[in-house]
Amino acid sequence: MRRKDREITDSAAIESFIAGEQIIRVAFYDEGEIYIVPLNYGYINENGKYSFYFHGAKAGRKYGLAKASPKVGFEIDGNYQLLEADKACDYSARFESVIGTGTLTLVEDREEKVKGLDALMAQTSRKGGWEYNDAMLNAVAVFRLDVDKLTCKAKG
Repeated sequence: MRRKDREITDSAAIESFIAGEQIIRVAFYDEGEIYIVPLNYGYINENGKYSFYFHGAKAGRKYGLAKASPKVGFEIDGNYQLLEADKACDYSARFESVIGTGTLTLVEDREEKVKGLDALMAQTSRKGGWEYNDAMLNAVAVFRLDVDKLTCKAKG
């Protein structure tokens, strides 16, 4: 990271930021092109190792790329506030972001699918206690993004 003065290394601060946001952008490599998808997410942090969960159809570009090219980049941003100035080049912004790389896995195990969907629903709805019948679980693709590298940056 070029601006070390903006790097956030406190694990509690990183966790708080990730817990408070809703959208992760996942970047796939697709035969010379980059394909970026904004997704709702849930996450699990086990001993400082993050796994992000999201869902989708069992068909389409995202699904195919997850199977063919599971190495991805990702980004979460938030806490944005424009800082105005008298000169155009003096404008700035407050923000916080997490970027990283990881590996995608299509989750097939029923228990882990439920775990991932529960994390997703807790993140998006702030509620728990959801039930998923077999038809629902069989119809949906659940993706797990295991983080290989993650950095957090903020400008206050």
